[in-house]
Amino acid sequence: MAVQPWGEQGPGYGGRPPQVPAKPYAQPYAQPYAQPAPMPQAAMRAAHTDRDRTVDVLKAAYAEGRLSADEYGQRFDAASAAQTYGELARLVADLPSGPMVTPMAPMTAVGHPVPQTFLLPPPVPSRPTNGTAVASMVLGLLGLGLPAVITGHIAKAQIRERNEEGDTMATVGLVFGYLATALYTLLMLALIA
Repeated sequence: MAVQPWGEQGPGYGGRPPQVPAKPYAQPYAQPYAQPAPMPQAAMRAAHTDRDRTVDVLKAAYAEGRLSADEYGQRFDAASAAQTYGELARLVADLPSGPMVTPMAPMTAVGHPVPQTFLLPPPVPSRPTNGTAVASMVLGLLGLGLPAVITGHIAKAQIRERNEEGDTMATVGLVFGYLATALYTLLMLALIA
């Protein structure tokens, strides 16, 4: 087909590949070839680029001698007519995977992880909110100064120690707690005087 590495041309160069007798299969690729591992998106509709990737794997397999000309022709026609990922995966299940990866499957048929190229990054786990910080803010907003100040300082220490959320709430509790404490102190001094 192409010029060989040593400079000679193959027997079918420039023309159609040599004809090999067809193997009569009732259902092409259903029994004689390996079935791909079940995947959740097997029924998802395939795009033109998905069919092109499958054809690229078939071309590479044919060029490496893994497929005969007749097998390549049958699979090429089936890839062109395939409508779902499952149909495409069945065509290349017994071949090295090459560029044909399923976009949402966590593992390929042989158990290797799918590269993260086109997959979404895993969600970042959110840090828990410190409960003492919430209590400090609520106590400060209610005007309970001393308890808000005490819980605010405890919350600040816990947030640093445990790497939790809630620093702003603890600060709000401290500010309102100190204001309420100062206000109560002024009222007490005014009542005494």
